[in-house]
Amino acid sequence: MTLDFDFALRLLVAGILGAVIGLDREYRAKEAGYRTHFLVSLGSALIMIVSQYGFQDIIKESSVTLDPSRVAAQVVSGIGFIGAGTIIFQKQIVRGLTTAAGLWATAGIGLAIGGGMYILGISATVLTLIGLEALSLIFKRLGMKSYMISFSTDNKDILKAITDKFNTRSYTIVSYQVEKQGYKDSIIYQVTMVLKSKKHYDEGHLLSLLQEFPDILVNSIE
Repeated sequence: MTLDFDFALRLLVAGILGAVIGLDREYRAKEAGYRTHFLVSLGSALIMIVSQYGFQDIIKESSVTLDPSRVAAQVVSGIGFIGAGTIIFQKQIVRGLTTAAGLWATAGIGLAIGGGMYILGISATVLTLIGLEALSLIFKRLGMKSYMISFSTDNKDILKAITDKFNTRSYTIVSYQVEKQGYKDSIIYQVTMVLKSKKHYDEGHLLSLLQEFPDILVNSIE
Protein backbone atom coordinates (compact mmCIF):
# COMPACT_ATOMS: atom_id res chain seq x y z
CA MET A 1 0.00 0.00 0.00
CA THR A 2 2.83 2.38 0.88
CA LEU A 3 4.58 1.56 -2.37
CA ASP A 4 1.41 2.25 -4.37
CA PHE A 5 1.08 5.63 -2.67
CA ASP A 6 4.70 6.41 -3.55
CA PHE A 7 4.02 5.51 -7.19
CA ALA A 8 0.96 7.78 -7.27
CA LEU A 9 2.98 10.60 -5.70
CA ARG A 10 5.68 10.23 -8.35
CA LEU A 11 3.11 10.42 -11.13
CA LEU A 12 1.49 13.48 -9.52
CA VAL A 13 4.77 15.35 -9.05
CA ALA A 14 5.93 14.48 -12.58
CA GLY A 15 2.67 15.72 -14.07
CA ILE A 16 2.81 18.99 -12.12
CA LEU A 17 6.42 19.70 -13.12
CA GLY A 18 5.62 18.95 -16.76
CA ALA A 19 2.59 21.23 -16.65
CA VAL A 20 4.69 24.06 -15.19
CA ILE A 21 7.07 23.90 -18.14
CA GLY A 22 4.11 23.61 -20.49
CA LEU A 23 2.53 26.76 -19.07
CA ASP A 24 5.60 28.70 -20.16
CA ARG A 25 5.26 27.31 -23.68
CA GLU A 26 1.51 27.98 -23.65
CA TYR A 27 2.14 31.58 -22.62
CA ARG A 28 4.49 31.94 -25.59
CA ALA A 29 1.77 30.50 -27.86
CA LYS A 30 3.99 27.60 -28.92
CA GLU A 31 2.95 24.37 -30.61
CA ALA A 32 3.08 22.23 -27.44
CA GLY A 33 1.36 23.59 -24.33
CA TYR A 34 0.75 22.51 -20.77
CA ARG A 35 -1.35 19.45 -21.69
CA THR A 36 1.33 18.03 -23.98
CA HIS A 37 4.11 18.60 -21.45
CA PHE A 38 1.93 17.18 -18.67
CA LEU A 39 1.31 13.98 -20.61
CA VAL A 40 4.95 13.63 -21.68
CA SER A 41 6.21 13.97 -18.10
CA LEU A 42 3.48 11.73 -16.69
CA GLY A 43 4.03 9.06 -19.32
CA SER A 44 7.79 9.11 -18.82
CA ALA A 45 7.40 8.71 -15.07
CA LEU A 46 4.96 5.83 -15.57
CA ILE A 47 7.31 4.02 -17.93
CA MET A 48 10.19 4.52 -15.50
CA ILE A 49 8.15 3.03 -12.65
CA VAL A 50 7.14 0.05 -14.77
CA SER A 51 10.76 -0.37 -15.83
CA GLN A 52 11.93 -0.42 -12.21
CA TYR A 53 9.24 -2.50 -10.59
CA GLY A 54 7.21 -4.21 -13.30
CA PHE A 55 9.64 -7.06 -13.92
CA GLN A 56 10.61 -8.01 -10.37
CA ASP A 57 9.05 -11.47 -10.56
CA ILE A 58 10.73 -12.26 -13.87
CA ILE A 59 14.16 -11.05 -12.78
CA LYS A 60 14.11 -13.45 -9.84
CA GLU A 61 14.09 -16.40 -12.23
CA SER A 62 17.62 -17.75 -12.56
CA SER A 63 17.10 -18.73 -16.19
CA VAL A 64 16.01 -15.25 -17.27
CA THR A 65 18.41 -12.46 -18.22
CA LEU A 66 16.66 -9.12 -18.44
CA ASP A 67 17.69 -5.48 -18.43
CA PRO A 68 14.58 -3.52 -17.33
CA SER A 69 16.32 -0.18 -17.88
CA ARG A 70 15.95 -0.70 -21.62
CA VAL A 71 12.22 0.02 -21.30
CA ALA A 72 12.88 3.49 -19.88
CA ALA A 73 15.59 4.09 -22.47
CA GLN A 74 13.00 3.90 -25.24
CA VAL A 75 11.38 7.08 -23.89
CA VAL A 76 14.32 9.09 -25.21
CA SER A 77 13.83 7.62 -28.69
CA GLY A 78 10.05 7.89 -28.61
CA ILE A 79 10.00 11.52 -27.56
CA GLY A 80 12.03 12.33 -30.67
CA PHE A 81 8.97 11.64 -32.83
CA ILE A 82 6.86 14.07 -30.83
CA GLY A 83 9.61 16.68 -30.85
CA ALA A 84 10.05 16.34 -34.61
CA GLY A 85 6.37 17.13 -35.06
CA THR A 86 6.84 20.54 -33.41
CA ILE A 87 9.70 21.60 -35.71
CA ILE A 88 8.70 23.56 -38.79
CA PHE A 89 11.09 24.54 -41.59
CA GLN A 90 9.71 27.23 -43.85
CA LYS A 91 11.48 29.71 -46.11
CA GLN A 92 14.86 29.28 -44.37
CA ILE A 93 13.31 29.78 -40.92
CA VAL A 94 13.32 26.91 -38.46
CA ARG A 95 10.64 27.14 -35.79
CA GLY A 96 9.86 24.89 -32.85
CA LEU A 97 13.39 23.81 -31.89
CA THR A 98 13.09 25.22 -28.37
CA THR A 99 9.70 23.55 -27.87
CA ALA A 100 11.12 20.23 -29.09
CA ALA A 101 14.07 20.55 -26.72
CA GLY A 102 11.64 21.43 -23.92
CA LEU A 103 9.67 18.25 -24.57
CA TRP A 104 12.89 16.24 -24.48
CA ALA A 105 13.90 17.85 -21.17
CA THR A 106 10.39 17.27 -19.80
CA ALA A 107 10.68 13.58 -20.62
CA GLY A 108 13.97 13.47 -18.71
CA ILE A 109 12.33 15.17 -15.74
CA GLY A 110 9.53 12.61 -15.82
CA LEU A 111 12.06 9.77 -15.84
CA ALA A 112 13.89 11.29 -12.87
CA ILE A 113 10.72 11.69 -10.82
CA GLY A 114 9.56 8.22 -11.84
CA GLY A 115 12.85 6.90 -10.48
CA GLY A 116 12.21 8.60 -7.15
CA MET A 117 14.82 11.35 -7.65
CA TYR A 118 12.62 14.27 -6.60
CA ILE A 119 15.39 16.79 -5.93
CA LEU A 120 16.99 16.06 -9.31
CA GLY A 121 13.67 16.41 -11.15
CA ILE A 122 12.70 19.65 -9.39
CA SER A 123 16.18 21.11 -9.93
CA ALA A 124 16.00 20.23 -13.63
CA THR A 125 12.59 21.91 -13.86
CA VAL A 126 13.91 25.12 -12.32
CA LEU A 127 16.94 25.12 -14.63
CA THR A 128 14.72 24.47 -17.64
CA LEU A 129 12.55 27.48 -16.78
CA ILE A 130 15.66 29.58 -16.28
CA GLY A 131 16.91 28.48 -19.69
CA LEU A 132 13.59 29.30 -21.34
CA GLU A 133 13.03 32.69 -19.75
CA ALA A 134 16.05 34.17 -17.98
CA LEU A 135 18.63 33.32 -20.64
CA SER A 136 16.46 34.74 -23.42
CA LEU A 137 16.32 38.05 -21.54
CA ILE A 138 20.03 38.12 -20.70
CA PHE A 139 21.26 37.27 -24.20
CA LYS A 140 18.42 38.87 -26.15
CA ARG A 141 20.60 41.55 -27.73
CA LEU A 142 23.34 39.14 -28.81
CA GLY A 143 21.36 37.05 -31.27
CA MET A 144 19.50 37.91 -34.47
CA LYS A 145 15.75 37.61 -34.76
CA SER A 146 14.13 36.23 -37.91
CA TYR A 147 10.94 37.52 -39.47
CA MET A 148 8.89 36.28 -42.40
CA ILE A 149 6.54 38.70 -44.13
CA SER A 150 4.12 38.05 -46.94
CA PHE A 151 2.37 40.73 -48.97
CA SER A 152 0.88 41.29 -52.41
CA THR A 153 0.86 44.24 -54.80
CA ASP A 154 -0.04 45.05 -58.39
CA ASN A 155 2.75 47.62 -58.65
CA LYS A 156 5.98 45.95 -59.73
CA ASP A 157 8.02 49.14 -59.39
CA ILE A 158 7.33 49.32 -55.68
CA LEU A 159 9.14 46.06 -54.95
CA LYS A 160 12.61 47.56 -55.25
CA ALA A 161 11.59 50.47 -53.04
CA ILE A 162 10.49 48.04 -50.34
CA THR A 163 13.74 46.07 -50.43
CA ASP A 164 15.74 49.31 -50.27
CA LYS A 165 13.64 50.40 -47.31
CA PHE A 166 14.47 47.28 -45.32
CA ASN A 167 18.15 47.34 -46.25
CA THR A 168 18.44 50.79 -44.66
CA ARG A 169 16.52 49.87 -41.48
CA SER A 170 18.92 47.48 -39.71
CA TYR A 171 17.42 44.50 -41.50
CA THR A 172 19.13 41.89 -43.65
CA ILE A 173 17.11 40.23 -46.40
CA VAL A 174 17.84 36.50 -46.21
CA SER A 175 15.30 35.23 -48.70
CA TYR A 176 13.16 36.92 -51.35
CA GLN A 177 10.52 35.21 -53.46
CA VAL A 178 8.05 36.70 -55.95
CA GLU A 179 5.20 34.82 -57.60
CA LYS A 180 3.08 36.24 -60.41
CA GLN A 181 -0.65 35.61 -60.24
CA GLY A 182 -3.21 36.58 -62.87
CA TYR A 183 -2.91 37.49 -66.55
CA LYS A 184 -1.90 40.52 -68.62
CA ASP A 185 -3.30 43.72 -67.09
CA SER A 186 -4.43 42.09 -63.83
CA ILE A 187 -1.13 40.69 -62.58
CA ILE A 188 -0.67 40.46 -58.81
CA TYR A 189 2.81 39.97 -57.34
CA GLN A 190 2.81 37.73 -54.26
CA VAL A 191 5.99 38.43 -52.27
CA THR A 192 7.50 36.44 -49.40
CA MET A 193 10.55 37.83 -47.62
CA VAL A 194 12.67 36.47 -44.78
CA LEU A 195 14.48 39.14 -42.77
CA LYS A 196 16.96 39.09 -39.93
CA SER A 197 17.77 41.88 -37.52
CA LYS A 198 20.03 42.31 -34.49
CA LYS A 199 17.46 44.68 -33.07
CA HIS A 200 14.49 42.74 -31.73
CA TYR A 201 11.67 44.76 -33.21
CA ASP A 202 8.11 43.59 -32.77
CA GLU A 203 5.79 42.80 -35.67
CA GLY A 204 4.16 46.22 -35.31
CA HIS A 205 7.37 47.92 -36.39
CA LEU A 206 7.48 45.88 -39.59
CA LEU A 207 3.81 46.60 -40.24
CA SER A 208 4.35 50.34 -39.85
CA LEU A 209 7.17 50.20 -42.42
CA LEU A 210 5.04 48.30 -44.91
CA GLN A 211 2.10 50.66 -44.43
CA GLU A 212 4.23 53.46 -45.83
CA PHE A 213 3.54 51.89 -49.22
CA PRO A 214 -0.19 52.28 -50.02
CA ASP A 215 -0.17 49.88 -52.98
CA ILE A 216 0.51 46.71 -50.99
CA LEU A 217 -1.69 44.31 -49.03
CA VAL A 218 0.02 42.68 -46.05
CA ASN A 219 -0.95 39.01 -45.71
CA SER A 220 1.11 37.91 -42.71
CA ILE A 221 4.03 38.82 -40.47
CA GLU A 222 5.68 36.08 -38.41
